[in-house]
Amino acid sequence: METLTGIKTRRSIRKFTEQKIEKEIIEQMIEAASYAPSWKNTQTTRYIVLSNEEKKKQIADECVMDFAWNQKTIYGAPVLVVVTTVNQRSGYERDGSFSTSKGTHWQSFDAGIATQTFCLAAHESGLGTVVMGIYDEEKVKEVLELPDSLSVSALVAVGYPDQQPEVPERKSVEDLITFVE
Repeated sequence: METLTGIKTRRSIRKFTEQKIEKEIIEQMIEAASYAPSWKNTQTTRYIVLSNEEKKKQIADECVMDFAWNQKTIYGAPVLVVVTTVNQRSGYERDGSFSTSKGTHWQSFDAGIATQTFCLAAHESGLGTVVMGIYDEEKVKEVLELPDSLSVSALVAVGYPDQQPEVPERKSVEDLITFVE
């Protein structure tokens, strides 16, 4: 698939078939995501891949703040990927000081780039994804027994699409661009 075609045709998918996803496909997607740029090449994004139905149900029931849409999506997804970030590396110098005025926000930027790359790789593989941001980070960390050295950046449901959403209306280039000459 051509890059621009992939970008323009990828949609957020919230309904999946029951078809299982081979580990090798997930590994290929994570390998592709590893090529996403990051602050000073820190590569701080990590992926926890859940196919265990009990753990996914626990995340859906306890961690998404009773947001029914996310619960239903997680219940129906063959895989839930918890995107995490290693804390205090992206945007920092070795002495612990910030290199940017963005402070701790830069790690979220890096995780976002990596997550979009992961989602585009999934699309290329015939899989659908949706990135979910409504969750209680501390509860997710508790359920997965994650160390304090990691932050949860997003939840991503992954599976073979059982829907083909229409392209939502896009803003025009004229609305999005400002040239300063």
